[in-house]
Order: sequence, then C-alpha cells, then structure tokens
Amino acid sequence: MLNPRYALVLSALLNAAGAVAQVTPTPTPPPSQPTPAPTTPTPAAPPTGTPVPSANPTPSPPAAPAAGSAVTPTPPTESVPYGAGMKVNLSPDGTKYLRFLTWHQIWTRWTKNNTGTQRAPGKFQDDQLDFSIRRSRLIILSQLNPRFMIYTHVGINNQTGVSGGVAPAQDAKKPQLFIHEAVVEYKVNKYVSLGAGMHYQNGLSRLTRSSTLNFLTMDAPLTNWPVIEAIDQFARGIGVYAKGRVAKLDYALSVNESLLTNQTGAFSNALGLGTSVTTGAGSNQTTTNTGSNIAQYNPQGTDHIYQGYVSWEFMDQESNLLPFNVGTYLGTKRVLNIGAGFFYNNDGMSSRGTSDVAQVNGSGFTAAQIAAIPTRKHDITLLSADVFFDTPINKERGTAFTVYGVYYNYNFGPNHVRYIGPANPGWGATPLRGNAIPHSGTGNIGFVETGYLLPTNVLGPKVRVQPYTSFLLAGYEGLRKPNGDIQNTNVFDVGSNFYIDGHNAKFTLNYRHRPDFTNQVARPEGGVRVNDVEYRPEITLQTQIFL
Repeated sequence: MLNPRYALVLSALLNAAGAVAQVTPTPTPPPSQPTPAPTTPTPAAPPTGTPVPSANPTPSPPAAPAAGSAVTPTPPTESVPYGAGMKVNLSPDGTKYLRFLTWHQIWTRWTKNNTGTQRAPGKFQDDQLDFSIRRSRLIILSQLNPRFMIYTHVGINNQTGVSGGVAPAQDAKKPQLFIHEAVVEYKVNKYVSLGAGMHYQNGLSRLTRSSTLNFLTMDAPLTNWPVIEAIDQFARGIGVYAKGRVAKLDYALSVNESLLTNQTGAFSNALGLGTSVTTGAGSNQTTTNTGSNIAQYNPQGTDHIYQGYVSWEFMDQESNLLPFNVGTYLGTKRVLNIGAGFFYNNDGMSSRGTSDVAQVNGSGFTAAQIAAIPTRKHDITLLSADVFFDTPINKERGTAFTVYGVYYNYNFGPNHVRYIGPANPGWGATPLRGNAIPHSGTGNIGFVETGYLLPTNVLGPKVRVQPYTSFLLAGYEGLRKPNGDIQNTNVFDVGSNFYIDGHNAKFTLNYRHRPDFTNQVARPEGGVRVNDVEYRPEITLQTQIFL
C-alpha cells in the first residue's frame, strides 16, 4: 500500500507545478537551436539539450566557431549558440554526418567520512580534501541515411585517489576506458524507431534516463539507477528497444539481458545468504548455517529485464532522438510532463529465510554441499511516477523555474539494502566506507529537486546563477530503529550552478547533509538495527566543460 507521506509529497508537487503553470510567458526557441524547416519536425536533442541533426534531411546548421575565434556578443539573457557542435558533414546537405561530443566533470571535495573509513590500508581518516574525475566521456554519433543512426559512447567514471583504476575497488591508477553505449537504430516511421545494442533507453523514470550534462543539481541521487553495476553495465543494458511519440505521448520500451552479477565472497552462493556456526571438536564437530532473510542479487539470474517509461507532454515537446532527458532548460522551453515507468526481472534476487537451516559434519561445507542448499527466488519489481515542470518566468529579466519530483516503489525481496557513495573517497571494499549511503532496497523513495535561474547581471553579464535544492526521503524495510520502526534515509543537498556558457561551461558548488549508517547490528529476523544515525557534511565544487 502506498505510504501516505510519499503520496502527500507527490500530490503537493503536482499542485505546486499547477500553480506555477499559470505563468504564461511567450515561448521562444532556445538560442542554441537552429530554426527547422516549416515542414520538418523539431529534431531531438543530444544529452546537452542542444540539437543533433534530425533523422530527416534538413539543411545543416551553421558550424560552431573554432576554439579561440572571435564570437559576436549575444544579449545577456542568452549564451553563445553552440549549434551542431563538432560536426563533420559527409554530404553537401548535411544529412550524412559525424558528430563528436566530449566532456569532463572534475570534483574538488571536502568530506567528513563515515565512521571507520580508511584512506589507505590501516590508516583511518576522519575527513579529507580530495580530487576526482567524476565523469570523462566521448560520444560519436553518425547518420549515413535519414532512417539509420549509429551511436557510440565511451568513457570512465569515479577515478579517485584510492579507487576507480584497473582494479576499481583496489587501485586508482589507469582507469579502463569502456563502452557505455553502442547502438544501431532504424526509424520505421514517425511513430516508432527500433534499436539494438548496449543502450540507455531505460525505463522506470525520467531521472533514470537523465543526461549527465545538464542536471539541475550537481548530480543525480543515484537511487534513480537502482541496479547499476549489479545486473547492468553502468546503467546501460544489452538488448533491443522501441521508442517514439504518438501525439503528446512519448514512450520507450526495452528488453535486455540480465548481466551476471559475478559476485564473489559472501553472497556468491547460498552459504553466504546465512550465518555459519561451528560447534564441537574432532569427530563431533558440526557446522550449522542458518538463513539471514536478506535478499541479494541472484548469481544464477539469467532471465531478461523488461522496462519502460511513458510520459505525456502537456506543453512544449522535448527532443527524443537520444535517450537523455534534460534536467533544466534555463528558460528556453516551457515543459510540463507527467510520466510513469517500470522495471521487471524474474528471479533477479535470492534469499534464505531464518528457518532455512543446513548442517554438515566437520568445520565447513564442501562445494557440492553448498550447491545443494536451496534458496528462495524473488523478482525485482520497480515502479515509479514522476512530474517535471520547467518554465521561463520573466523573459526580459532572464528568470526561470524548474521542479522535478518522483516516487519509487522498489521490491528486491526481503530486507535488501545496498550502499553506494559516488566517487567514494574511502579505501577498501567495506560498503559503508567514505561517503556511502543507503542507495537502493526494498521500500519506498521520494525525491524532489527545484531550482530558480536568477535575473541576468547578478554576477555580471557573463555569468548566470541558478541556486537549487533537493531532498531524498527513503524508507527501506531492511533498516530498522531499535523499536522496530523503519529508519528513514534523509539526504539534503543545496547548491548553485554558475553558467559561463550555458551547460557547455559551468561550475557547481554543492553542500550535502549525508546520513552515516555505520552504527548498526544484524537483526535475528533479518535486516539490521540502526542504533543511531549521524549526519556528515560534504562540500563539492564541480567543474564541467563539454564540446
């Protein structure tokens, strides 16, 4: 049953969006978008919010100015038009082309670590200033026929001083460049396109399909990618998809492989889903393993993943050539979308109940005995509903307002909770090290973010300022207070974007109020008892440039 507090948050958000929607400024096209031909639909946008050439034959937009060349100043309410970016025409009319995008997001951060964090083997550290590469990416997009597209996306993520290298959890050196996306797509007609490969046509929510280049806040809450690096490849899946738009209904549906978890250690087999105790000595020695009633990803999970997302676009239609939803349009569009999504993987999780007992003579189980221990299987069933509203407020002053809210209902099986910290500054593999928080699990999650683009010239004619705030409230059944009630996860972020040239060049300063869940013990009935939650500060300056 829907928790009343999450329903209340979503209801309040919808009411707020409706109230702000009464503002009706005259919509104008974004300065970075070339005006399409009268009979040609508006082309879809790349992950930055600026358009790529349409799949329909249209004249090529003007080439972007070379780096260092003189640019005619534009009015202070607009950034310099980026046009088609680094685009190489392969035909005179521009319908055959190669386009390149590259970007880096660099973090300078001070973190108050979770209790017990090590910065190096055996060196415990309470806090530190660190530097990291949050993302470094390259995209190559090509169209050789109006109906066909090929798309390649490679990069690295989360290289810190202690992790992210060739052995990500152990070494920080030489991070391995890997494929984020490798997609081929065919446009059947104006209503549907079919694609295949390693793709990002995710279901579930708008935020699960978000561009990493134009977030409203500094980053995503990560809860929006609930199975990241467990049964997918960095929030991407290998499979097939269908996408398109019918009237104001935009949709994307996909069927993907469930990538093997390759789990090692405790949860790689049935024995790790319980607790072992050895009693007696010599020939009387006995080992007993009792289930923990905590679900983990199923190492033998091979069923396909089914997911989808649909949204109704009440105002301006958004681009959908690529699967990257814009976080904030900076006053260049007036968008009100309501969406819903799902994610389903049969038998994606496994567990053993506290009544499941396996016993053998001796000090341990053999491989054959471990394989014979039965486990319960659980489907991964994830649902969401969300709303996105983005509008200019005063075109003359350059102000704009953005708000997004989403409700998630996650079911991973009994008492499942997973911890993640972005670009984690703690050494080792302990789940709660560094800046890790409860990332996903069985339960309910609400997330809301809002921002306001201040009038022009607040910091002079060359810098735009957009303060923002976000709040995540999650209730996972595997985290309990001493009295047995659910211990909520509350994460609060506040900060500001400083735009030098729109999303192409910006700084973001963010403060995070982060919960530390390290003071916990296992509960006999499953899950953990959280004795106390301390809140730790985290201050990050992100530098982002993309071309």
